[in-house]
Amino acid sequence: MAGKRVLITGLATFWGGLVAQALEQDPDVDVIIGLDTREPSVELERTEYVRTDENYSILSRIVKAARIDTIAHTFLIIDSTSMQPRTMHEINVIGTMNLFAAASAPGSTVRDVVVKSSSYVYGTGGEDPYWFTEETNRSRTPRTRVERSLEAVEGYVRDFAIDNPHVNVTLLRFSNVLGPDIETPISRALTLPVVPSIFGFDPRFQFVHEDDVVRSILYVLQHHLAGIYNVAGDGLLPWSEVAHLCGKPTFPMPPFGTGLASWPLKQLGVELPDELLDLLRFGRGIDNRRLKADGFQYRYTSAGTVRAFIEALRLRSTVGSTERSYRYERDVEQFFRHSPAVLSHEPAGELADPRTDP
Repeated sequence: MAGKRVLITGLATFWGGLVAQALEQDPDVDVIIGLDTREPSVELERTEYVRTDENYSILSRIVKAARIDTIAHTFLIIDSTSMQPRTMHEINVIGTMNLFAAASAPGSTVRDVVVKSSSYVYGTGGEDPYWFTEETNRSRTPRTRVERSLEAVEGYVRDFAIDNPHVNVTLLRFSNVLGPDIETPISRALTLPVVPSIFGFDPRFQFVHEDDVVRSILYVLQHHLAGIYNVAGDGLLPWSEVAHLCGKPTFPMPPFGTGLASWPLKQLGVELPDELLDLLRFGRGIDNRRLKADGFQYRYTSAGTVRAFIEALRLRSTVGSTERSYRYERDVEQFFRHSPAVLSHEPAGELADPRTDP
């Protein structure tokens, strides 16, 4: 029986690269194709890279030609400080629209789609519940660019799921992610000598470890789960406790004119987007029981995620980074994968790694 044929959006991004590496270890996956505007930033063995534009205009041709049956849509912009609003709209909204157009085209072979979203879609406010379940509606109209784009994306997800009942459509809403490698506005704030806070507020924060993010994506694909799932570690932590775990004092900013008050942080390379400033007032907790009820087991709690994050930072400051830089070179990759000269000297199914000595 033929294995899965997977397409990944955002191959050059942090999540796209990690998901591709994890899928390469799955013997049930035969084909992995990654799309991005940039070349991969991590070392990949059998993932095929295809360059595309921000809105994936070529996607329908690839889905049809490669007989794709599984799509992992990992490329949604959550950090509004990382690019211009128009580019974020092109990637999040137009890109997702084109993705579902390709997946629903006549004769499409797509049967599983997983979309990586964020708990930002719930918003945050003083009147919000202690925990958001997957059915909880947000209490306020989306205010930030990220929230508006995520709401538009989820509208496409719902419409596609209704119109294509033969496809398993999974929407994963992730809490605040921390880990040894990912960089976000929250992780950058926690690396400062003093952690920014807002005077008069000590909101509850919830975290999910980067390893559990990748594991959850693979889990729903392997088990063909459909529906909406919150993904977050157990427990909530006051922001002051998060700073304490990191061994840092907090620096309260005034509750009014906070954007202006955070300007000096921007000069240090730490920009606090509007959605994070809202979190620093009200926090957010999401109910993670649905995915656990379907068998997924988290490796990290919220507190465990913060501890793992700060331990990695301390280790890095002590011994330095041990990461090996990787540069994708198309001609070299194609040579080692497809050259008869290479294949004829290797046992069947054991293609040598061109970046290691024999």
